[in-house]
Amino acid sequence: MTKSELIARLAASNPHLYQRDVERIVSTIFDEITNALAAGDRVELRGFGAFSVKQRGARTGRNPRTGESVRVSEKFIPYFKTGKQLREKLNSGG
Repeated sequence: MTKSELIARLAASNPHLYQRDVERIVSTIFDEITNALAAGDRVELRGFGAFSVKQRGARTGRNPRTGESVRVSEKFIPYFKTGKQLREKLNSGG
């Protein structure tokens, strides 16, 4: 599902809201999650999962095309861990 499909579904299931308002709400939620992660915070949505940031240290990698050693700098990676309810729903078949 893409962001625009999510907005369309939410707008369809909430006819009392304008689509532009639903779009603004969804964008605001994503922006807040992004800002929290950028600030180093953890975002937990009970029953759904938790977003956090993990640090990957600098290392020496290898260029797959040439086989040459390449220095890979330190970076931060977003990480998502599913919540118990989501895991149960996925594994129960619906």
